[in-house]
Amino acid sequence: MSGGWNTIESDAGVFTFLLNNLGAQDVQFEELLTLEPEVLAALYPVYGVIFLFKYPTDAPYAATDKPLDGTFDHEAAERIFFAAQTIQNACGTQALLSVLLNKDQEGDSGSTSAGDEATGIDIGKSLREFRDFTMVLPPEFRGEALSNSELIRDVHNSFAKSSPFVDETQRTSGEPEDAFHFIAYTPINGTLYELDGLQPAPISHGPCIADEFPAKVMDVLQRRIARYDMSEIRFNLMAMVRDLRVRAREIGDGEALEREEQKRRDWQFENALRRHNFVGFAGAVLKGVVEDKLAEGGDAAYQKWIEEAKAKTKQRLESKRRGGGGGDVEMEG
Repeated sequence: MSGGWNTIESDAGVFTFLLNNLGAQDVQFEELLTLEPEVLAALYPVYGVIFLFKYPTDAPYAATDKPLDGTFDHEAAERIFFAAQTIQNACGTQALLSVLLNKDQEGDSGSTSAGDEATGIDIGKSLREFRDFTMVLPPEFRGEALSNSELIRDVHNSFAKSSPFVDETQRTSGEPEDAFHFIAYTPINGTLYELDGLQPAPISHGPCIADEFPAKVMDVLQRRIARYDMSEIRFNLMAMVRDLRVRAREIGDGEALEREEQKRRDWQFENALRRHNFVGFAGAVLKGVVEDKLAEGGDAAYQKWIEEAKAKTKQRLESKRRGGGGGDVEMEG
C-alpha cells in the first residue's frame, strides 16, 4: 500500500468494521438493493445513507451558484460537520464521517434535538476530539485536517485490497478508467442534507425529520439516478443504522441475533482476505502442480500439459471472437 489513501470497496462489511475501528459504538452499515422507502424504514433508526455513483466527466461536476437538485446552504457549514474533499481515494471514508460526525450523541450538531432525529451515536473519544477541533475551521481546512489524520488514514487503508505489484497513486495506463464518488445524505436539525466534499457547501433538500427520511431521501436518489443513461447500473447504496444485534437483544429474537452474529463473522473473514497477499500462496500452488506433472512423466508430461492448456485457451478466445461464448474451459489436472 502507498503512504497516501488507497481505494476501498463499497461493502457493508468494510464500512461497518471501519466504523468500529474508528471507535464508534453500536452502529453498522446495511447494503440496500432497492430504492423502496419501506426497506430503509424497516432498519430504523437510520442515521443516514452513503451513495456511490459514476463520477460524470462530460460536464463540470462542482456547481458554483446552484446545484442540479436542492439548494446550497452555506451557513449550515458553520453549524454541522462538512469538509471539503482535498485528496483522492478518501471520499468513501469522508462520506461515512459526514454522517457519523453529525450524529454524535454528545455533540452540538442538534441531531437529537426536539425528538425529531434518530438516537445519536457514541462516536468515541478520538473522533469526538477530531470533530471538536475541526468545527472551528472552514470546510477546506477541515478537509485538510481529515487528510492529515493518521488515525483515520491508517484505519481507512487497513481495508484496502492488498496490491503487491501496483501503487494506486502512480497509475500510468493510457486508457482512462471510470471514476466513482461517494456522497452522504442525512437529516440534521430537521433538514435533509446532501454532504458532498466536492461541492462548495451542504445541499439542502428541504425539511425532513427522521421518520420522513426514508421516503424523502429515496425521492432525491431517484431524481439523481434518472439523470444517467438507462444503461448505467453501477450504483451502490448503504445505510448507516443502529447495530442490528442491539435490536435483536432488546426484543429477545435469538434467531435474528445469531443471524447477525454470523454476518459479522463472515464480514470479518472477508476483510481478512482483502488484506492478505496471496502471491506466495499462488506460487506454492503452481509449484506443487508443476512438481506433480513432472512426477507423472518428466519434462514430456509437463510440456504436453502446457501445450494442451495453450490450445484450450486459444479455442476459448476464438470462440468468444466469433460471438459463440464458449464458456470457461476447465484445465484438467
